[in-house]
Amino acid sequence: MAAPITFGTDGWRAVIADDFTYERVRAVAQAVAWHLEGDARGIVVGHDTRFSAELFAREVARVLAANGHHVLVLDRPVPTPTITWTAVERGCAGAVAVTASHNPAEFNGLKFKPDYGGSAPPEVTAALERLSARALHEGVRAIPFDQALVTGGAELVDPLPSYLAQVGRLVDLERLRGAGLRILHEPMYGAGTGLISRALAGGATQVTEIHAERNPGFGGLHPEPIGHYMPEAMALMAAGGHDLCIANDGDADRVGVIDETGRFITQLEVMSLLAMYLLEKRGERGELVRSLTSSVMLDRLGERFGVPVFETPVGFKYVGPRMMETGALLGGEESGGFAFRGHIPERDGILAGLTIAAMVVDYGRPLSGVLGHLFELVGPHSYARHDVRFGRDEYAERRREVEERMRGRRPAEIAGQPVTGTRDDDGFKFLLGDGSWVLVRMSGTEPLMRVYAEAASPERVEVLLRAIEEMVGVAPPGPAEGGR
Repeated sequence: MAAPITFGTDGWRAVIADDFTYERVRAVAQAVAWHLEGDARGIVVGHDTRFSAELFAREVARVLAANGHHVLVLDRPVPTPTITWTAVERGCAGAVAVTASHNPAEFNGLKFKPDYGGSAPPEVTAALERLSARALHEGVRAIPFDQALVTGGAELVDPLPSYLAQVGRLVDLERLRGAGLRILHEPMYGAGTGLISRALAGGATQVTEIHAERNPGFGGLHPEPIGHYMPEAMALMAAGGHDLCIANDGDADRVGVIDETGRFITQLEVMSLLAMYLLEKRGERGELVRSLTSSVMLDRLGERFGVPVFETPVGFKYVGPRMMETGALLGGEESGGFAFRGHIPERDGILAGLTIAAMVVDYGRPLSGVLGHLFELVGPHSYARHDVRFGRDEYAERRREVEERMRGRRPAEIAGQPVTGTRDDDGFKFLLGDGSWVLVRMSGTEPLMRVYAEAASPERVEVLLRAIEEMVGVAPPGPAEGGR
């Protein structure tokens, strides 16, 4: 029996041909059609580069069109933020993105984005879950895709000119084109392929791409832009000849960054660099919104530049609404997703990567030097994350075991440091007396447990990770992802 259709941290994701099937995709599309019933503003449908993603997108479109919605079908694989921006720019009721983001190649998924361009809030995803179950029971309405095009129920749209114009309003692309940077772009075979090159074409800056063809198997790699999934990019950067590497996940809503020496810049460092750049170099002011897995370096920057910092649970369904509520300058989370004021309240890996490139130009020093300047402002920080993967069939039981075990424990100290604060609304986070922290959290999109720590040195981070793993009762998974 197929698993229920459930929306995790960001959308519904499932294994292709197991739970992710045409029938179930049509059921979710019918749920969206019912949810937006009576709204005549139109719906955008787009997709990434995963296996048969364009065919799944057509299934969504023909259901929406049969239910009386006008559908704008994007004519090529594009990043999720491009899909979302198109819905906002065209005044649509929402958007559906066919993507499983950074999940392994066997997954695909659907994200629903409301009209404001952010992640759907929990009450909307709960409604979509109920309506999807109803559609599986009652059936769906659908018309042939070609018929939808002929009758005008659907139209094909090129979203890139409008999207890149929006990016150009937030980053000085002309200055970047003339700066003479040497940029390596690693799109990981994903939807961001070609966009950094297209944005910066025609000037002295040179962009070299790797893994820029479509490969639904992602070349055997996991399409998440963190160090151990990017061995070729890391090696190319270490060999010299490039100023920075911009990497993106499968749907390009996340960014990874490698400096000119081949050092992977952790996502916690990247968000802190972005905040420092916006506050110090560009002189902007506004709240910083970070998920609970993000760095306390942001708190130090907030104190230094006189701006508030607000912590949310993991997921842009929490970060985005806070940004809209307060007009926040920057929002982000540990996974490498960052959102900017004046854009959609959602992650955008292309915009984030280009902003990092602009930062290098505006500071006039190598990326490693800009990172050194950050540490001068906030002090030494190191971070790492362990991913403990479970079998899909055992995940629910292991999740229950971990949560029961942790709820029964409130340690007074961890690895020799007193616990000064706890948070258990999204995993189990412990704040320690020396300013470090450790967190254990079950993933909302994959069958794995993530263990995080931030401290003043890599050695201390490893001590904290091992201590929390012993507390949870799991074996160490191997090398950590992260760094100083």
